[in-house]
Amino acid sequence: MASIPQSGRKVRSKKAGSAASSLALKFERLGLRTAADFIVHLPLRYEDETRVTPIAQASVGAHVVLEGEIIRSEMQLRPRRQLHVELQDDSGKIDLRWLHVYPGQLGRVPVGRRIRARGEVRSRFHGMELIHPLLSEPGTELPSTLTPVYPSTDGLSQASLRKAINEALAQSDLSDTLPEAIRAEYQLAPLEPAIRTLHHPPADVSLSQLNTHTHPAWQRIKFDELLAQQLSLAQARAARLAQRAHPLPGQGNLVQALRASLPFTLTPAQQHVIAQISADLGHNYPMLRLLQGDVGSGKTIVAAFAAAQAISSGAQVAIMVPTEILAGQHYQKLLALLEPLGVQSAWLTGSLNTSERRAAMAAISEGSAQLVIGTQALIQEKTQFHRLGLVILDEQHRFGVGQRLALNRKGELTTDVLPHQLSMSATPIPRTLAMTFFADMDVSIIDSLPPGRLPILTKLFADIRRDEVLAQISIQVRSGRQAYWVCPLVEESETLQLQTAVDTYERLSALLADLRVGLMHGRLPAQEKAATMQAFHAGDIDLLVSTTVIEVGVDVPNATLMVIEHAERFGLAQLHQLRGRVGRGTHESACVLLYQPPLSGIARDRLRAMYETQDGFEIARRDLLQRGPGELLGLRQSGQVPLRFAQWESDELLITQAKAAAQRLSIEFPEHARAHRQRWMQERAEYLRG
Repeated sequence: MASIPQSGRKVRSKKAGSAASSLALKFERLGLRTAADFIVHLPLRYEDETRVTPIAQASVGAHVVLEGEIIRSEMQLRPRRQLHVELQDDSGKIDLRWLHVYPGQLGRVPVGRRIRARGEVRSRFHGMELIHPLLSEPGTELPSTLTPVYPSTDGLSQASLRKAINEALAQSDLSDTLPEAIRAEYQLAPLEPAIRTLHHPPADVSLSQLNTHTHPAWQRIKFDELLAQQLSLAQARAARLAQRAHPLPGQGNLVQALRASLPFTLTPAQQHVIAQISADLGHNYPMLRLLQGDVGSGKTIVAAFAAAQAISSGAQVAIMVPTEILAGQHYQKLLALLEPLGVQSAWLTGSLNTSERRAAMAAISEGSAQLVIGTQALIQEKTQFHRLGLVILDEQHRFGVGQRLALNRKGELTTDVLPHQLSMSATPIPRTLAMTFFADMDVSIIDSLPPGRLPILTKLFADIRRDEVLAQISIQVRSGRQAYWVCPLVEESETLQLQTAVDTYERLSALLADLRVGLMHGRLPAQEKAATMQAFHAGDIDLLVSTTVIEVGVDVPNATLMVIEHAERFGLAQLHQLRGRVGRGTHESACVLLYQPPLSGIARDRLRAMYETQDGFEIARRDLLQRGPGELLGLRQSGQVPLRFAQWESDELLITQAKAAAQRLSIEFPEHARAHRQRWMQERAEYLRG
């Protein structure tokens, strides 16, 4: 008989082990592995269960504790089985409703019983109600602190989270990583009281301050997070400065020859940025510079000067871009600039045939190709460079951190040191955001457009006015100009019901039979795409119907009209990029945003922004407010660590303070800096930009 309980103990042990394993997997989904993770798994919001609220004072949306007598209790079978209870106290009445009923539940809520009910107050046509309230006996002790509600995942209860977090708080060292001098300078609360306040706020704490993250305890946590990020970025910068790179000071007269060959004068902004990059290339540690410039600001010519300086120093230059169309545009532009000066170029994309690819790779590995332009084909294992000294990434946020590192390693393999790196972006980054996410990089800005650029007229048309748009296209073509018509999809979508590029091409070809209409989308064979773009550039196509593959890099000065179909479906940065495909010549240009009403609030804001401004920095600011930095800058794939608590747009003062504090902490309190960085970043630091 003794074996039965022993067996029972084993079965319970297995069940307990299985339950613990399942719970651990759910915690893992939330990134909760160590006690430190649980401690900073902070509440989304708080609920006040410290007092009983009179029913008459309950407001919609509030989480309340009510106490009263049941005056009605019945099971309704139509339209679905549900339990209805009416609760009354001295001030009023409220309905309690359960949509999922278990056996015997009706018997537990008889008329005449006094109960407490906890839940969120909702509005219904006949009054207020609580759905699936939690019931308890009157007179039981109420919590003395506000109740935290934590971010969770499927199958993980708030009770399990609270228990695990409380255990972590009990066993963890919450000693302060900031010295008193820093806390006093920035008027910061001590860490341990701040953490405990956020997990167990006293009943008299301002619920509004807690939920809006303006309470001093929240300010301390946000400051700590920003400080840790700044310390880690500074560490990454220091590590880069300790690495070696071949100085590329620019020997010979290639740079001077390039400057003399230009048929235009560089803008002061371009000259300033070229000088910054030139100085960086002369250092014996790798340059890591971000070049920002609005659409059409002339980033490519800046890249040409950087390439010329590196090549004249005996190094190879690799320019990696996200699409073949953009690679082709860069290749043609840079070939025209540098080939007459004796620079040998090669281009490498996935669409090259076997013999073309073999010839390009041989030229790259032998070093006869001084300038190499291509897509991700540049980082294939078989692609070997001879002496890669400079890497240029266009639209850098479209590349993952692994792709950037892979190209850098190509240079390390051939020269034993890291190449210099120049990243370019046509998505301007507001100053506060740059301080937050790009503190380890040097940032250059081209803040003016070349002279002679005319503003682009932006028009908003409901799609019922497309006949007027067609008439405008005919007028433009008759005057010798060309036009784009951009659609968001290639194939029919039953869910979005958007007009496709293929269908639009066929319809416009029929409606504008006297025009030469071309089609461009990402699924066309590479050679066909190249031929189409060449024909459009040469003026052999009047109207190019395309998807967003022409979003960046396409430069046809004779194209003066951009029509964007279903403009309400595009992101703001993408609309700005597409608009930038016109207005690149000396003729007046226009961008027509065709939209399908009714518009959502976000879509209305996007189109209003496009109508109101052509300033790329203002466009970026509004886009960031709508979408946040994660989506716009590609934080997950590009290696920058996103913020969890601080907000770049509302915590500018904290960001500025954290940046200054990081410098002081590193110099005066290095041990505190190390401990602080370790507590907050842990393994996340390894995902910082390489």
